Amino acid sequence: MKILLRDLKHDKIAVMPEVLDDLWTIYNVVLKGDVVYAKTAREVRLGERYERPEKGKRISVVLGLRVESASWDRSLNRLRVHGIVCDAPDEIGAKGQHHTINVTLNKPLTIVKDAWMKYQIDRLEKSIETGVSPVIVVAIDDERYCVAILRQFNMDVKAEEPARIPGKQNIEDRTKAFQEFFKSALNSLREARSANAYPIIIIGLGFTKNAFRRYLREKAPEISEKVMDVKSVNSSGSAGISEALRSGILAKALQHLRISEETRLVEEVLLRLGKGTGNVTYGFSDVKKSCAIGAVETLLITDVLLREAPDDKRVDMENLMRTAEEKRGRIIVVSTEHEAGTKLRSLGGVAALLRFQIN
Repeated sequence: MKILLRDLKHDKIAVMPEVLDDLWTIYNVVLKGDVVYAKTAREVRLGERYERPEKGKRISVVLGLRVESASWDRSLNRLRVHGIVCDAPDEIGAKGQHHTINVTLNKPLTIVKDAWMKYQIDRLEKSIETGVSPVIVVAIDDERYCVAILRQFNMDVKAEEPARIPGKQNIEDRTKAFQEFFKSALNSLREARSANAYPIIIIGLGFTKNAFRRYLREKAPEISEKVMDVKSVNSSGSAGISEALRSGILAKALQHLRISEETRLVEEVLLRLGKGTGNVTYGFSDVKKSCAIGAVETLLITDVLLREAPDDKRVDMENLMRTAEEKRGRIIVVSTEHEAGTKLRSLGGVAALLRFQIN
């Protein structure tokens, strides 16, 4: 992400997304009521008011849009911002009409808010840090393999296949089956990497993960050199990746990925709730009370709750977040695209880690 303009005196920030994760960041920053400016295509009909208009044609124009909604297209990995045109050249007659802007990579976008909150600015600034890239995780054992890309916001499973390995009595067939199994996993790994040289982590149960590591050294040394870590888990497939995120064994390797931080914090909420320590709370009403007395150290809220709540409830959530910031609380918006976000959603979508115990 490049920040092209930062004018907080007028609550205006211009950015240019450069990778897919930047679009997700914008998705979580742009909210209903904001105004966004971007170059877009708009159909214009030519001709005077009382003349028969000529056939419309699409032109490129910069529009200002008061946001009504933003949607993330999971199949095409793109961001669409829908709203009412509030600023446009007079000659195209677009003011007051509905329009949708496709936010794409390497094209500037200006965001204007009534007031920027600290967590929103922090999230944009984090996106400009260098060295942030997705990570490929291969979970493999003698039951199945799973190849997934861990991005800042989700776990994108690219392939998951069961293994058909004979029993240990038939050594020859078993060895051959493992070779075919590893070959299939390698092909899936190649497809997941494609033109992107993402680092790789291998996880699994038992000896199979180490055997696959040796297979990579022999059959694909150019991929093997990208393997940054090998770890043990107790579950197979995508469940094994979720387990690795929960347990924190990937924390060092994934320290730059937001999904790792969100998972760690949600697990901490659940751990404290299980122990009944009193320094954690959830649900809007209880979190609001804790926030009012300055007890909230970290406020966790789901992205869905911010975007899809009715106007009155969304305003309440924004006021809660402002109060938390004023009392030096940290705010984390948790993606519901991965397991931790789903767990937080089951708690009502909002929880808080507290500085001290309260009744």
